[in-house]
Formats: sequence, C-alpha cells, structure tokens
Amino acid sequence: MSSRGRAHRGLLLVISSPSGAGKTTLSRRLIADFRELELSISATTRRPRPGEMDGREYHFVDRARFEAMVAGSEFLEWAEVHENCYGSPRAPILQRLAAGGDVLFDIDWQGAEQIRRAAREDTVQVFILPPTLDALAGRLRSRASDAPDVIERRLARARDEIRHWVEYDYVIVNDDFDDAYARLAAIYRVECERRERNLWLDDFVGGLLGQG
Repeated sequence: MSSRGRAHRGLLLVISSPSGAGKTTLSRRLIADFRELELSISATTRRPRPGEMDGREYHFVDRARFEAMVAGSEFLEWAEVHENCYGSPRAPILQRLAAGGDVLFDIDWQGAEQIRRAAREDTVQVFILPPTLDALAGRLRSRASDAPDVIERRLARARDEIRHWVEYDYVIVNDDFDDAYARLAAIYRVECERRERNLWLDDFVGGLLGQG
C-alpha cells in the first residue's frame, strides 16, 4: 500500500534542463507540496557549494569512491557532466518504487536516457527550457558560486542539452516560475491518475460489478 492508502504503482519523475533553467527550484517545491514524492539524492564528485549539506542536496564522494560504486553496479544511472560525476543510487530507488512510492530525479539528459531504458513503463520525463539563452546566462551569473570560466562552459553546453528536448514526454518553458510550477504539478497529478498505476481499481470495479 502506498501513502495514498490504496495499492499504487509508483512512478519515476525525471526533470531535466540546462544548468540554470530552474529544474532544481521547481523540483524542491514539488517535493514540498506532495508527500507521496521523494527526491532521489544523487552521489557526486562535485565539491559542495555554499549552503549545501552532504545527504541533503547530494551525497558528496571522491572520484575513487564513485568509480567503485560504478564498478559495483550501485547506480540506476550515472554520467559525467561539467567534469564531475553524478549518479542515482539504485537500491533506495527500487525499494521506494516497489512500495508504491514516487521518486523525483533532478538530472541531466544522459541520466534521463539511462532511466528511460531501465524502467520505461514507470518513467515520466519533463524538460525545462529557459525563455532565452540570455536569461539563462543571467541566472548562472547571479548564483555567484561558479567561476567565470565554469559559467562559460555551462553556457556552451546548454545548446547541446536543449537539443534533447524531443526525447521527453513533456516540455515546460520557465519564463514565469509560478506558471511553470503549476504546469509541472498538473503533469504529476495527471500521471498519478493513470489507470495502470492505480492497482486498487481492479478489486474496486470487481466489487461494483458484483453488487446486487
């Protein structure tokens, strides 16, 4: 039984975007608003940014530990992005899914592709686009957490990442945060209501037909 109180097949909600387009802020609000949804905490070799905590934003590990996890098939997906490695630990994700819970992934297109191959029927993918590349550049610079050369590399990579938008089930342009969030929340609600994910319906309808 899921936290909804009825037998439910969990889903994997994948949200991707170029760095700075807003996927992390949107993801965190969705997690806060829906208790059925749990964030997959990735492991990364990236250094923590100011204010980040190990086990909250990421599991921060060194490259040797990360490579050992890859060798042990401990990731559902992993990729190297901007010279750092990121991966989604397999065991807690599969445990959550088996229990009927939903898992949200804040990952890039490479990781999204791996999850889609591993669990296509359980995966819903959303791509977040910036309104313009100038707006994206402004968001990256306003963070004041990355060096100028890092920002320039992120901008150069953004064009390549955006080309993968056609591989996703849904696409949202984040030109207004509240509107973008409303669209994201609507997508999640609709996907949760799909007949094949509501396993309790078979017994319920059988009971209806057996009445009288």
